[in-house]
Amino acid sequence: MEFFLYFCAVKATIKPLMNKKYAIMSKKKITVEYPLATKSAAIVWGLIGNAHGLGKWMADYVEEHDGVMTFKWGEVWTQQDIRTSEVIERQENSHIRLRWDVNPSDEDYWELRIEKSDFSGHLNLLITDHVDEEDVDYMRDVWDDNLSRLHNVSGL
Repeated sequence: MEFFLYFCAVKATIKPLMNKKYAIMSKKKITVEYPLATKSAAIVWGLIGNAHGLGKWMADYVEEHDGVMTFKWGEVWTQQDIRTSEVIERQENSHIRLRWDVNPSDEDYWELRIEKSDFSGHLNLLITDHVDEEDVDYMRDVWDDNLSRLHNVSGL
């Protein structure tokens, strides 16, 4: 079920115009902030900054080759959804920014960023994504589910 949800989220929506040309609908930037139960950026980075860490909570299987991550949802003997995402920026213990293969725009990225709370001293995971206007609530739910899995596997 999770692979289907994410598959729906990364498809580009195309809107037909009167002259039969097509244009990609504009995307809306969303941000989800998730408080973490740790003060160690290195621990969080281990879960967001590489394929091994992302494979623990974001997809069934994640691998990285030459700056491209491949995410797989589902099992080999059943229906699988496979998506690739190019790593466009990575700063250790800070953030990773990626772009799905179906989104060619430089402004159409998703990012996982570690930020420190001035109030508690604990860390927050700040997620930025770009989605179609009609999918904003749906994608917030998808990220909430992903973060719930992150908490379940790590306790953060």
